[in-house]
Amino acid sequence: MKAARKKVAKKATKKAVKKSVKKTVKKSAKKAAAAKSAKKPAAKKATAKKTVAKKPAPKPSAPAKSPLHSNGEPVTWNFKLLSHHLLDGFGGMGEGMSIQIAPDGRRILWLAHESAPKNFTGVDVSDPRKPKVVVQTDLPQAHMRSNSLETCGNIMAVAYQTQKKGLQPAGMELFDISVPEKPRSISFFDCSGPTSRGVHQLWFCDGEYVHCASGAGDFMPTHPSDDQFYRCIDVRNPSKPVELGRWHMPGTKQGDNVMPPPRHPLDKGYRAHNCNVYPQRPDRMYLCYLDGGMYIMDIADKSQPKVISHWTNSPPYTGFTHTAVPLFDRGLILVTEESTEDNAKDWPKLVWMLDARDETHPVSFSTLPMPPVDAYKNRGGRFGSHNIHENVPVPTSFQSDQLVFGTFFNGGMRAFDISNAYQPKEVAAFVPPAPNGSKLGAIQLNDVYVDERQIVYTVDRFSGGLYILEMDF
Repeated sequence: MKAARKKVAKKATKKAVKKSVKKTVKKSAKKAAAAKSAKKPAAKKATAKKTVAKKPAPKPSAPAKSPLHSNGEPVTWNFKLLSHHLLDGFGGMGEGMSIQIAPDGRRILWLAHESAPKNFTGVDVSDPRKPKVVVQTDLPQAHMRSNSLETCGNIMAVAYQTQKKGLQPAGMELFDISVPEKPRSISFFDCSGPTSRGVHQLWFCDGEYVHCASGAGDFMPTHPSDDQFYRCIDVRNPSKPVELGRWHMPGTKQGDNVMPPPRHPLDKGYRAHNCNVYPQRPDRMYLCYLDGGMYIMDIADKSQPKVISHWTNSPPYTGFTHTAVPLFDRGLILVTEESTEDNAKDWPKLVWMLDARDETHPVSFSTLPMPPVDAYKNRGGRFGSHNIHENVPVPTSFQSDQLVFGTFFNGGMRAFDISNAYQPKEVAAFVPPAPNGSKLGAIQLNDVYVDERQIVYTVDRFSGGLYILEMDF
């Protein structure tokens, strides 16, 4: 102890000596400078002043450069990459991401796969720097996909869509995930039929209802591409799901008393996609209908959904309205379109801001800023908007009406400050290099989810798997 104290004292003495020497040197330098200045003639002094006046003011440190004007190269700006997981070689992911707090306290991220052979994967992300796959399941058949899933408590709903109509299983399956390593099937809701491919997308946040974009055995579309519509499934008894209500865009079903809608040039179909319902307004649904635009629906009576208003920008834009996220306190709705063509052939694909203070008349007034299309269109695969973090109303989801996180395929994942809704600004971007095994030579970030810890999760559509990031802004 004495020796240690002596050491500390010695250090302190050294520091004091150094400080004293520094002070003495500074004082001497000041005196010398003053003396030198006094000897100079007045004319020279004036010249010196003149020279100083001409010097430019010191430049402030340059702000972080926004990749908005980048050349499409990989970039990590205002995000910090915590980890990257290839999901055991099956890294082609869909647009289903949800976080469960398991009964033993672990945080499990559930992910839907883009296509066969895998169904869904559970990843322990309790430590986001060390993600671990805890379970990975196979699809019942190779001719199907489970593009979408949601969890509520210890129940998970998974969407099943087949490659062609008339195949099985097509519908929705509920799982007990209380033991994440052993998901147990509770029930299957069949949506198969001669004109049905099953369920493409679903929304399940309250433990009571699954809102989904689905086909049905008794639905005959007026056009082959219009085979999915809105269905509400009551799962309050999860072992016996039952349909409560349904709605389709007028003209898309045989027997409707209105003409079928005109086809778009790219013609991706008039089909339901996202059907978001929030606890702030449980009597409202925000339904996107691909080439049919976005509908605000009254679902106070779930057996009889009714249209409140309809917004579309196509034509002149190219359709595929994908997701609508209301920001209730601000009277706004975010609406995304999905890019579906390689090399930006369907450009522009944007995220729109709508003024919905009058919900009977939503009006678009701005879009989220995008990088120049020329920087990305020839880099491989798609470029344009797709998914955004949807403020999913569960305890493990980040909630914000000021920040938007979106995926843009080869444009990566980007964050935007929309505090000024008329002038949204990009504040962060993550465009990783092309993953190993990529058939496109570019990343294709497909979906994004932000948890309540503000950890950001994003996935690649083909082989890149899972990227976990931290906000650095």
